[in-house]
Amino acid sequence: MKVRVLGCSGAIAKDCRTTSFLIDGELLVDAGTGVGDLTLDEMQGINHVLLTHSHLDHVAALPLMVDAIASKRTEPLKIHALAGTIMALKAHIFNNVIWPDFSCIPSPQAPFISFLEIRVGQTLRFGDKLVEVLPAVHTVPAAGFAVTAGHGCWVFTGDTERNPAFWKRVNQLNVAMLVIETAFSNREKDLARRSLHLSPTVLANELDCIARGKNYPIYITHTKPAETEQIMAEIQRFDQTQPFGPNVTHDIRWLRAGQEFEI
Repeated sequence: MKVRVLGCSGAIAKDCRTTSFLIDGELLVDAGTGVGDLTLDEMQGINHVLLTHSHLDHVAALPLMVDAIASKRTEPLKIHALAGTIMALKAHIFNNVIWPDFSCIPSPQAPFISFLEIRVGQTLRFGDKLVEVLPAVHTVPAAGFAVTAGHGCWVFTGDTERNPAFWKRVNQLNVAMLVIETAFSNREKDLARRSLHLSPTVLANELDCIARGKNYPIYITHTKPAETEQIMAEIQRFDQTQPFGPNVTHDIRWLRAGQEFEI
């Protein structure tokens, strides 16, 4: 299973693309601005979109991508999301005011897109891949995902704050790689808490929830461009300021757009 990072920034700036991952060229996880770097042929190869939640940095490119490839498709692009996310997309984006309602165009019987509701705890199958919908704690209905083709899971938290239910389930999985958000620095920890994002101190506490004996690479995503260096520095000081319990270390790395991973 190949995971391609299209975008992993918490906002836009030069060379910063917001959240989107492409799995095996056909499954898109979130549809942030990173989707805009795909060719038309690559966009056309996407048949399913999994959305963690409705915030703009995770869906901004979705209506534009649909418009770009709609005439080339022979069947609807399937958008899998929580009920609250689907409601938000219908009410605020595909509403014939901000963007055409492609779930009814060119006809309700043969639309350009179709919405499929998912639930936390559900497992979906896409060819040889299984996707489990994981819990997230955010300001709107939100989820994370664990994706596997049978050789370990690529796990993505989505946007979340403290999340005991997530760790309870993840500790039962064969995790090959964890992608976890840390949107704000410690100096913005109050803003992070109010907006239900992680800061480095809270990230340290969350990583303490990883079961003893579990060891896998942890990639940091969703940092705000103006704070990325500060966030990275604070996380790098973990061993001195936020030890992960006795004799526990973690393999923490930095996610970058353009990276590709074989799981």
